[in-house]
Amino acid sequence: MSDRLPGFSTLAVHAGAQPDPTTGARATPIYQTTSFVFNDADHAASLFGLQAFGNIYTRIGNPTNAVLEERVAALEGGTAALAVASGHAAQVVVMQQLLQPGDEFIAARKLYGGSINQFTHSFKSFGWNVVWADPDDIASFERAITPRTKAIFIESIANPGGSITDIEAISTIARKAGVPLIVDNTLASPYLIRPIDHGADIVVHSLTKFLGGHGNSIGGIIVDAGTFDWSKAGKYPMLSEPRPEYHGIKLHETFGNFAFAIACRVLGLRDLGPALSPFNAFLILTGIETLPLRMQKHCDNAKTIAEYLAGHPAVSSVSYAGLASDKYNALARKYSPKGAGAVFTFSLKGGYDAGVSLVSNLKLFSHLANVGDTRSLVIHPASTTHSQLDDAAKVKSGAGPDVVRLSIGIEDKEDLIADLEQALTA
Repeated sequence: MSDRLPGFSTLAVHAGAQPDPTTGARATPIYQTTSFVFNDADHAASLFGLQAFGNIYTRIGNPTNAVLEERVAALEGGTAALAVASGHAAQVVVMQQLLQPGDEFIAARKLYGGSINQFTHSFKSFGWNVVWADPDDIASFERAITPRTKAIFIESIANPGGSITDIEAISTIARKAGVPLIVDNTLASPYLIRPIDHGADIVVHSLTKFLGGHGNSIGGIIVDAGTFDWSKAGKYPMLSEPRPEYHGIKLHETFGNFAFAIACRVLGLRDLGPALSPFNAFLILTGIETLPLRMQKHCDNAKTIAEYLAGHPAVSSVSYAGLASDKYNALARKYSPKGAGAVFTFSLKGGYDAGVSLVSNLKLFSHLANVGDTRSLVIHPASTTHSQLDDAAKVKSGAGPDVVRLSIGIEDKEDLIADLEQALTA
């Protein structure tokens, strides 16, 4: 084989995986075990002291999970990755490495409702404070920076409205402030957008969505870009200062450009414990093999259906960056030229009641709280995923009372349009 770098589809099938050396199994085995035998006492001591890499206990690492981690890191262009139990778990583990009590992070106001809730309420228990900025007003990120700011958090494609975030512009602000940019790339997947190429330092995913792709397993992942200097200015003591639990090792000094992924594993995952099961890792790996095929079909279907809805008399507006008339279309062409994703919203002229009625009358679309499935999904965010927000916050996050969110699957688009037509008529 030549020395050329493998393409995306090849990496989606092969990255991180080899035939099992013992059995010859071609598919990555499910290592369904809690613990792993040490060679001897010295081997055990070296593993626990971070002097050697290897398996100790599945809460900390597992060979099935390791293949998943290497594959997603390769697809995202990162140096290393850590798989965890869910996307929410990934966010907690990331922030634990960055924030001390009283610290702040800036987050884009257009986010998944669960993230808004986690950042606003749950993170307060740790003494971590969120400051909101408007991704449609890039300068608002710079205005929000204070001496306590330790990170900026955005979504590449925002949930639920499908708006595209200007990653490079916000990365410039993060660099100037000397803080890492964290990008949730769940809705885009690395097939559409690779945030590290545009200045992200950390990428997170809910593996539950497009990477797994089949609605059968929950997981999350953290990808370390290897681009941030964790020792500069002493802002990040978890990485730059001696760790007493590891005999004074300085993680950044020792592990260099994958130190953040190591910190997430040996400080976050080890002690907080949100481990991904090997079985779920196996299912998600299987899903990733078809990611390029699925994502292109998702995007092609979504654009056709968005165009159909934009012309429907019952619809007042459609928010889909793939439409030429959409305010985010220029950003979509810059960051996501292969397609604007599969998740978008539209507003109904009948308001809240019309949204509730629509989701009740659809037959092929499944009414549930998820996105990124092979099946097409629908939800009315104001009454479900964003219901904890007040009305003003719902509108600001793109989940007003008249808004319906669709996650377009890979079915025949004619059947999806027929289902929407009958439900809108009803």
